[in-house]
Amino acid sequence: MPTESPNDQGPAFLSYGFRPFFLSAALFAGLAIPVWALILTGWTDSPFRYAPRDWHVHEMLFGFLPAVITGFLLTAMPNWTDRPPLKGTPLLALLMLWLAGRLTIAMPWPTPLVGALIDAGYLAALAAIVWREIAAGKAWDRAPIGIVISLYAAANILFHALALSGSETDLPERMAVALMMLLLTLIGGRVTPSFTGDYLAEQGRPEELPDFSSIDGAAILLTVMAALSWTIHPQASVAGWLLIAAGLANIVRLARWRGWLTWREPIVLILHVGYGWLTLALLIIGGATLGFGLKPADAVHALTTGAVGAMTMAVMTRASLGHTGRPKQADRLTLMIYMLVNLGALLRVFGAMTGLPATLMLGAAAAAWSAGYLLFATVYGPYLMRPSLDE
Repeated sequence: MPTESPNDQGPAFLSYGFRPFFLSAALFAGLAIPVWALILTGWTDSPFRYAPRDWHVHEMLFGFLPAVITGFLLTAMPNWTDRPPLKGTPLLALLMLWLAGRLTIAMPWPTPLVGALIDAGYLAALAAIVWREIAAGKAWDRAPIGIVISLYAAANILFHALALSGSETDLPERMAVALMMLLLTLIGGRVTPSFTGDYLAEQGRPEELPDFSSIDGAAILLTVMAALSWTIHPQASVAGWLLIAAGLANIVRLARWRGWLTWREPIVLILHVGYGWLTLALLIIGGATLGFGLKPADAVHALTTGAVGAMTMAVMTRASLGHTGRPKQADRLTLMIYMLVNLGALLRVFGAMTGLPATLMLGAAAAAWSAGYLLFATVYGPYLMRPSLDE
């Protein structure tokens, strides 16, 4: 990854998208999850615009995750389009729009419609920026990313429309989860073998990873079909079998990237762990759809806390180090971040199988997962706030 130019103007914090959005996402996840755990266990009431469960789901799907996606896209797009990054005042305005959305969802003011418009405006603005950069840079091979972000914005709009009308919000929630599957398959399927190949080359290993092939195409196609079927008919057996087929295809895809060769470098290995969570999530969501295995809520959390948690940390730590002029290597604290997020995911998904009290397992899962993000903010926050080492 290229680092920032020493000629950049303005504060370092606003010189690249990953800086404000990775830090904001980490702080938000580190604070919002404990609040949710306290509400869930009855320690405090919810003052939010929506019901506690709806607030939690919305803010994880349409608040936390879009911030991470924004940080990644605004950092990757200059490489895709050969155009300058969004920075300075425009970047600050986008950050303020994201923050305004979090505040209007957390507090019952302004009016419900105004609050919904403010929050929905964020993903719509991000989609517009992505399409502008794709068009200006003629990077049409990245159009699938633009389509996914546009659908993500539409899902958020639908969530607010249903919530404000008093209807169930299951459909936009499934849309967001399905889009996560696609983003992890598309982006994870690019960065994982790419960074693994770079690492093996640096280590002088003779192994060459296979190029994109029909196996990768089949895994992506099955994931698209499974995600679409599950979104439309979440209890249909065909959706369950497609999810299982997609999980198996992605296991084959993951095995071709030879992740076991990266065990000495956690910052590369965590990419394989994150993609492994994706394959597991597809399998157990498929099982839950067919009526066996884990409960649907636990199965979905294999994707939202496991795959998303591990993969976002993989991207956030690597980009934060590489773009600030630091070696792309995981120190002990970074390894602790990975361990905490994965522990939280394991407890959330499989905690019920221990037979221990549900509130204890949920509390422990929330504590571990959020601690991973707070540790990221503590360790990486100074890197993100200060100029790059090579400036």
